Amino acid sequence: MATATTDPITMKLDQLFAATDTDSDGYVEWSDYEHLVDRYLSTYKIDKRDRRAHALLSSYQMQWAELLRHANGADRLSKEQFQAASRAASVDTSRFNMVEGVPHAIFDIMDTDGDNSISKAEFEQYLKVWDITDPGALDTFVYLDLDGDGEISRQEFIRAVREFFYSTDLEAPGSLFFGRPSR
Repeated sequence: MATATTDPITMKLDQLFAATDTDSDGYVEWSDYEHLVDRYLSTYKIDKRDRRAHALLSSYQMQWAELLRHANGADRLSKEQFQAASRAASVDTSRFNMVEGVPHAIFDIMDTDGDNSISKAEFEQYLKVWDITDPGALDTFVYLDLDGDGEISRQEFIRAVREFFYSTDLEAPGSLFFGRPSR
């Protein structure tokens, strides 16, 4: 009997869906993104009036609008709807490029000392935001740090996000944001 294999991007989007579904109700809704924004601000100790908080909220609002547009107006997304809408929105840059906009806003939040790089401690906070508890998750930092200088530059971070959405290589650094996808 042949075993059905799930394509790698779907596997990664499943991980993203599970992490984004903050209330674990089986759907992603705007309230889940609001919870994520609140987690970022709380974890990184950023005031809601801070420009970085506004940028993060705005980028997630634009991403949400694009997901809904690609899900034909559904107001909450099942896993399958989320996968399809995320795939469509990641390649449709006609209005908002979610693969570029949101990651830059997240990077600005993560870079707490403003040195345009993410330290291992700053990355560890990122894992807390997304409730990633896998003991090996912090090892992902080493893979994202492509030049081995002990920090993740903005370029390395954005490249990794692109890999998450576009690469079928499950061993690519960007494929490891939420741990190794289950095969």
